[in-house]
Amino acid sequence: MRDLLELPKAHLHLHFTGSMRHATLLELAARDGIALPDQLVEDWPPKLSAADEKGWFRFQRLYDVARSVLRTPADVRRLVREAAEDDVRDGGRWLEIQVDPSGYGARFGGITAFTDLVLDAVTEASATTGLGIAVVIAANRTRHPLDARTLARLAAQYAGRGVVGFGLSNDERRGGTADFAPAFRIAERAGLTLVPHGGELRGPEHIRICLDALGADRLGHGVRSAEDPALLDRIVEAGVALEVCPVSNVALGVYSDLTSVPLPTLLAAGATVALGADDPLLFGSRLAGQYATMRAAHELTDDQLAELARMSVRASRAPASVRSAILSDIDAWLASEPARMGP
Repeated sequence: MRDLLELPKAHLHLHFTGSMRHATLLELAARDGIALPDQLVEDWPPKLSAADEKGWFRFQRLYDVARSVLRTPADVRRLVREAAEDDVRDGGRWLEIQVDPSGYGARFGGITAFTDLVLDAVTEASATTGLGIAVVIAANRTRHPLDARTLARLAAQYAGRGVVGFGLSNDERRGGTADFAPAFRIAERAGLTLVPHGGELRGPEHIRICLDALGADRLGHGVRSAEDPALLDRIVEAGVALEVCPVSNVALGVYSDLTSVPLPTLLAAGATVALGADDPLLFGSRLAGQYATMRAAHELTDDQLAELARMSVRASRAPASVRSAILSDIDAWLASEPARMGP
């Protein structure tokens, strides 16, 4: 088997605070005297479940505590640089990192100032690591849809200047998805890729809303489209990519184990799938880990893994020249000699 760390790939589903290294979380918390719950210290990675709203609340509480350790611009720059370094170590060649500026604006001078800071950090990290990086601005579905419109206008202002997409995150069981349609129309007019979360904690009926009301180009997760063959056919025909995050699916209780993640069903139907790590800080697994777990759980061949990597690149907003270079390097990886196994 060929080394998955050397397989070039794009990373399309990575949340900002969730990308933080565990060691960095501990260091920053100690610096400022922030008490972390046991689940983020000796019991890390935490045992999570989102089977009910109480479970999601516990997950969100851990995320909010982790976000609270980001106190200075240097902290933000460090987070982005380390996320880029980790992706490069995992074979990443392009990253689209997702952030909700409204969760940080109060501490960093407002959502515009924070967005400027993130984009500066992205530019620096890209120059340092060689990783191509872009930003997806995401609204929080637990906030008012008018807040989402504000963020969509912010994203539109930065379209072509580092921001490539607009999303909708948090517990998809909360709020009315269709209420966010005006925000997505603002982003659509700006030429941004539309990437709402859907099809993880809710099933096919919610995916249809994301397609019909929001006009999704990609689905954050979307894995439960496997439950509805007609819907899956529609997704394939429309070319909507699915950002599948296997380890987080299992950690949150969507599937009982990794062999139950229906990746083979999605691939057999012809779906475009981009594997993502979601929140490594909370789930304990980064980009290459998603490929490794799916290789082991479903006995994927190197040809299938290479095609997963190609799909991640094709579904990205990387410039054409970058996509072409990565695709060529994927072909070279597949043409290389597999590692020799010991006796």
